[in-house]
Amino acid sequence: MSAWYEESFGEDYLRVYNYRDEQGAAHEVHEMISWLKLDPGAKVLDLCCGMGRHSLSLAEKGYDVTGMDLSDVLLEEAKNEEGSENVKWVQGDMRELPFADGEFDAVANLFTSFGYFKEDREHLRVLQEIRRVLRPGGRYIIDFMNPPHVERHLKPFTEREEEGLKIEERRKIEDGYVKKHITIIPENKEDGEPREYDERVKLYTLDEFKELLAEAELEIDEVRGDYDEKRYETDSSRMIFVGKRF
Repeated sequence: MSAWYEESFGEDYLRVYNYRDEQGAAHEVHEMISWLKLDPGAKVLDLCCGMGRHSLSLAEKGYDVTGMDLSDVLLEEAKNEEGSENVKWVQGDMRELPFADGEFDAVANLFTSFGYFKEDREHLRVLQEIRRVLRPGGRYIIDFMNPPHVERHLKPFTEREEEGLKIEERRKIEDGYVKKHITIIPENKEDGEPREYDERVKLYTLDEFKELLAEAELEIDEVRGDYDEKRYETDSSRMIFVGKRF
């Protein structure tokens, strides 16, 4: 049986998450560059790059960018975007990065592209791989959901119409995970049968995430609460860790 993340990031993912835009990515990249203190032309890995919005924005600003993702569907979408020839696109598993030791000046892991696995040791392995491919003193940014915010604002059920599809999303917190069940129902039967997907992300607290980073020998310089220069607080929407390799 395939893991959920091997099935969910396909053509339907493009429809479910099509509200993410290039303008937002450009704003986030602008902030990231100042936090990471990137030198001109720095080598940056966008780990779990998805459709490549941040990779493309970084490349546009003159950085040497590699975008890596497990999903060939999302990578093909990224390759069709304007400016895609300026990014190296790589398919791979975040637990075993296909790169040399110390290859990158910075690694970015954005929008909760972490916590997908069943075992803590697998998540630790991801952080250890990030450290391995960073040069000594190389910097990282990991953008993760903030558990207190999720617990207060989780919407158990939402539905919307998108490109002739009804998209239903059911969410719950269970066994330390945020779980989402997505049902996609075509309006016309000619467009196929209803399709269902599950997503599951480990809900690491701030202290638990700090412990993982310390075990992986990744130093934390600061924790942000969002991309608008806001320091982390308990009610922040995000936990954005910024730091460097020991």
